[in-house]
Amino acid sequence: MRTRADFKSEELDIRESELESLVSAEGVSGAVFLEGVEQGKPWWEQFPKRWVMVLLCFCAFLLCNMDRVNMSIAILPMSKEYNWNSTTVGLIQSSFFWGYLLTQIVGGIWADKFGGKVVLGFGVVWWSTATMLTPLAARIGLPFLLVMRAFMGIGEGVAMPAMNNLLSKWIPVSERSRSLALVYSGMYLGSVIGLAFSPVLIYTFGWPSVFYSFGSLGTIWFAMWLSKAYSSPKEDPRLSTEEKALILGGSLSKEPVSKIPWKKILSKAPVWALIISHFCHNWGTFILLTWMPTYYNQVLKFNLTESGLLCVLPWLTMAVFANIGGWIADTLVSKGLSITSVRKIMQSIGFLGPAFFLTQLRKVNTPALAVLCMACSQGSDAFSQSGLYSNHQDIGPRYAGVLLGLSNTAGVLAGVFGTAATGYILQKGSWDDVFKVAVVLYIIGTLVWNFFTTGEKVLD
Repeated sequence: MRTRADFKSEELDIRESELESLVSAEGVSGAVFLEGVEQGKPWWEQFPKRWVMVLLCFCAFLLCNMDRVNMSIAILPMSKEYNWNSTTVGLIQSSFFWGYLLTQIVGGIWADKFGGKVVLGFGVVWWSTATMLTPLAARIGLPFLLVMRAFMGIGEGVAMPAMNNLLSKWIPVSERSRSLALVYSGMYLGSVIGLAFSPVLIYTFGWPSVFYSFGSLGTIWFAMWLSKAYSSPKEDPRLSTEEKALILGGSLSKEPVSKIPWKKILSKAPVWALIISHFCHNWGTFILLTWMPTYYNQVLKFNLTESGLLCVLPWLTMAVFANIGGWIADTLVSKGLSITSVRKIMQSIGFLGPAFFLTQLRKVNTPALAVLCMACSQGSDAFSQSGLYSNHQDIGPRYAGVLLGLSNTAGVLAGVFGTAATGYILQKGSWDDVFKVAVVLYIIGTLVWNFFTTGEKVLD
């Protein structure tokens, strides 16, 4: 006699058979349907592994900017304690980029050859340690502080190339813009948290506390990274066959490279469009990142707490608009608009938006309007995540880490020269002169990007 359990077992067999036939008929789309429907597993185990990787990268970038921007607040009481002038402050702010510059290309090569898990993990541990040692270095002397900030830059320099390599392997093309936007919004939220909490910590415990507290968070992230992260879907033993089929069917990545074809890479005009545009973009971005609290304090006459809290607004705007831009870009691609057109539209907004709002700063006469202009400038800048920051994987997915390392090297040079030059310009001129230079570079970047960039693969 057949029992109720027999009927249930037969019903499950029929359902599984129907699902299998759906997968075979629909291919990857069937895999999408199957994803997350495994019986008997809690929801957190059904959460797509590729988005676990995205969230871990998001947290790494959150820590990255928390550890970076705390100096822009702490530099105010530090400069009073150690009697630093504007030129010295600019030198300290730019010293981070000396180390950051060194590991951009090297980090990309390491990630493309050895995998992003090891490289990004190394970077977080390295920069977190350097962050915690910063107060000690400052007390020993200015040269030691400059070296420690450069050491911190060495660790953070590998983050973007390693992340780009990881996502090129884990994320299908159809989800590229939104995944990158989410990860980069971690940087913006890191700025928000760093700028919001640094003044509180400084007033309560003194300026060294921001370096000790922020730096120590890297150990928590590293423990999660070791247990959850893998360099590619093929290395993850717990990845479901359905999600693996989705990823490998929609991703353009291949096996790790053994040799970098430098001559071929540097002969491509779209590669140079990335490099030049990244330089133009980062000049304005890094000036705002490192000098905004000083601008609020000197020009708008905000105190330390007000400067930190109001600096939060532009970065919060970036976090929101980066994700909005990512969804818009992926939607446009899914509707049939070419990837080339989408990248040009998004990056043009990322260039011309900040250029327009920075020109308005000279016309405003109230602190509220100045803060609004800053927020609008940074909000439109965030569309760059769906423009130039997504383009490395478009034109050369196999060399995504190296390409990001190349273009971000140019971006770091903009940070080195732009941050130091701002201190020099402020001694000789005004903030209006600082913003004029940034606007000119934004316009140059717009022209280069729209003439030479492409969304098609040019490197195999």
